[in-house]
Amino acid sequence: MVSRDKQLVLWFDELGIEDIPLVGGKNASLGEMYRTLTSKGVRVPNGFAITAHAYRTFLAEAGIEDEMRDALRGLNTSNMRQLAEAGRKVRELLIHSEFPSDLRDAIIEAYHKLCKEYGPNTDVAVRSSATAEDLPDASFAGQQETFLNIKGPDDLMEACRKCFASLFTNRAISYRAEKGFDHFKVYLSIGVQKMVRSDLACSGVMFTLDTETGFPDACFITGSWGLGENIVQGAVNPDEFFVHKPTLKQGFRPIINKVLGEKTIKMVYTQEGTRTTKNVDVDVKDRRRFCLTDDEVLELARWGTIIEDHYTAKKKRWSPMDIEWAKDGRMDQLFIVQARPETIHSQKNRNIIEDYILQQKGKVLAQGKSVGNKIGAGTAQVIRDVKEIDRFRPGDVLVTEMTDPDWVPIMRVAKAIVTNKGGRTCHAAIISRELGIPCVVGTNDATEHIRSGKKVTVSCAEGEEGRVYEGILKFEKRVINAANLPRPKTKIMMNVGNPDEAFDLSFIPNDGVGLARMEFIITNSIKVHPMALIHFDTITEPRLRAQIEELTHGYKEKTDFFVDKLSQGVATIAAAFYPKDVIVRMSDFKSNEYAGLVGGMMFEPKEENPMIGWRGASRYYKKGYQEGFALECKAMKNVRDVMGLTNLKLMIPFCRTVTEGKKVLAEMAKHGLVRHKNGLQVYVMCEIPANVVLAEQFGEIFDGFSIGSNDLTQLTLGVDRDSALVADVYDERNDAVKSLIAHVITVCKKIKRKIGICGQAPSDYPDFAQFLVKHHIDSISLNPDSVVRTIPKILAIERRR
Repeated sequence: MVSRDKQLVLWFDELGIEDIPLVGGKNASLGEMYRTLTSKGVRVPNGFAITAHAYRTFLAEAGIEDEMRDALRGLNTSNMRQLAEAGRKVRELLIHSEFPSDLRDAIIEAYHKLCKEYGPNTDVAVRSSATAEDLPDASFAGQQETFLNIKGPDDLMEACRKCFASLFTNRAISYRAEKGFDHFKVYLSIGVQKMVRSDLACSGVMFTLDTETGFPDACFITGSWGLGENIVQGAVNPDEFFVHKPTLKQGFRPIINKVLGEKTIKMVYTQEGTRTTKNVDVDVKDRRRFCLTDDEVLELARWGTIIEDHYTAKKKRWSPMDIEWAKDGRMDQLFIVQARPETIHSQKNRNIIEDYILQQKGKVLAQGKSVGNKIGAGTAQVIRDVKEIDRFRPGDVLVTEMTDPDWVPIMRVAKAIVTNKGGRTCHAAIISRELGIPCVVGTNDATEHIRSGKKVTVSCAEGEEGRVYEGILKFEKRVINAANLPRPKTKIMMNVGNPDEAFDLSFIPNDGVGLARMEFIITNSIKVHPMALIHFDTITEPRLRAQIEELTHGYKEKTDFFVDKLSQGVATIAAAFYPKDVIVRMSDFKSNEYAGLVGGMMFEPKEENPMIGWRGASRYYKKGYQEGFALECKAMKNVRDVMGLTNLKLMIPFCRTVTEGKKVLAEMAKHGLVRHKNGLQVYVMCEIPANVVLAEQFGEIFDGFSIGSNDLTQLTLGVDRDSALVADVYDERNDAVKSLIAHVITVCKKIKRKIGICGQAPSDYPDFAQFLVKHHIDSISLNPDSVVRTIPKILAIERRR
């Protein structure tokens, strides 16, 4: 019986994660999943591994190791020409060497056995698996080659020979040198796995965390039509999906965000000459629909959590995963084809928060999806072909179509990276995260609008949208160690409007979200007035109809577009802070602001003073907006009941009378939002003097109050703060305003109702925050950039009272 470490071939069901020295990270992981997780419903295609021992046997019998060492001796990997020449020599030695007969026989015998399971001349994927790959502090992903749609013994042997040679691609040599690995102590195993016919369906990548922030409670899934290489290489801008893991495990359907990608090309099978795959254009109708159904997204996310939980238990530490999936178009089934440890955020100290703040704005030259949250500036170098990388200088900003592992040597010395193509799981994104540099992907046209030699600033610090600005702009970097920050008794919550920033902001010390504004989501994600969607058939102006059709494409019912987008925006914020309270204020546009939405002019009155006109609660039960409020309620019910995010609390703005409050609550109940059902709490904004005077009566129908100091100040002092003529009078610290606030806090304590503040004042004036603490307010909701500097002042007051 040949010992395991001397076997040339091992099948997946013979392998486990402890076999990395024998078969490398990819194959060990495939074996681990095939052997232990298929019983839990995770589908993994079968296959076998050609072992590291087989590679060593190949080298020994070929007698080429001394020549390989000579080619690499004294190599300076920063010298592109020298690196290319050394790599070429070593690869040629490997490609032109013959396989030992016993190794060739073992591989062909295993292939024939696989054909008995899947059919004659079965198609396989041939992937390299380095024995030192996917260690906690280094990912060898993409350093070696993958060969798809390989059929028959002869083509399989050729692919194996190329796999062995790919251990010495330029990028692999450079990467090992950077990480301090000995070239001859890293061995190559080869995985041979039944192909999933995703050329007839779709494929993609899944991370069991948010790739930009390291937020641990989300699965991030990308997908595109065809074979998966295009996503990994960044050749397409894929669909994106986020799923909230904690409520998924409770049986809910928490797809908290979906973004439609362009998906312009797909990789399919071909038999043209020596090629086994090719790219073809995607039909327009397929570009404009998601490649996965909601059920499929949720199935993948469930598998992702099973895989992550398995490795976490096995390693006895949190083990987020980087997973490749594929859908078989013939079988109409999903499969997992690779899984490796995530190697960036899992290694970070999550108490250390780096905060980048852009202090200037300039002309935007290009924009796309941001990778990370950093800012970088330098001289742009537009490079369209990898053959031109020798003109790149350390500290430049790389601007290109897309990258692959051949670009890594210059990516390592770039200030920032900008690409036309790719999504957040493409090669450029993965490498930039590993290197800790800002990257903007999927700009479409950066190479057209940015010129070599020009100074640019690349900002990934403004949410999901990454921007390239003209010139060198000023920015600030702050480093916070949250572990060293004491926590006050007063709850410190945050005001969060932009869902794109929610995952990142969740790492700031907090007790939840005291104010999440719907208006930001409606303005930026929806853009259309809800009544224009409800009454689309009454719109006759061609240009306006075309604009709404474009925004809502893919939706049979245009109102579903409003509900989906609002649900996803609010759910992202609720998920980011789960299970802490997230208080979402129902819409509080003024009529002139509503009119600014697409189609809004048709449905809004013209008011002389919109600030005290038809806004807030008064809109919800009246005919002109009642149907629009119903859509808001439907969206919030989705977040709580369908996605399971019951930490979401709702708040009613600008409620003038107790009677009006009762009407609004009745309207909400008509749409399934019943106070105290499924734990629903409903708060009211305290921003009108009447809310203070009648606080006990408002407290009988609402569960809590949140002081809106901006409007309360305006209505107490009779001042329009936007008027330059009286702006000097406006001050939240006026004694009349503070007297009202002190009174309502006292009343709330008496009637046992929660009282917090979400206005601007405590963010702008730490002394105002101290005034609130002296009066024992329950919570203070601050702008995120004010939290760290305000907490010590609150602690000082708490110690003295």
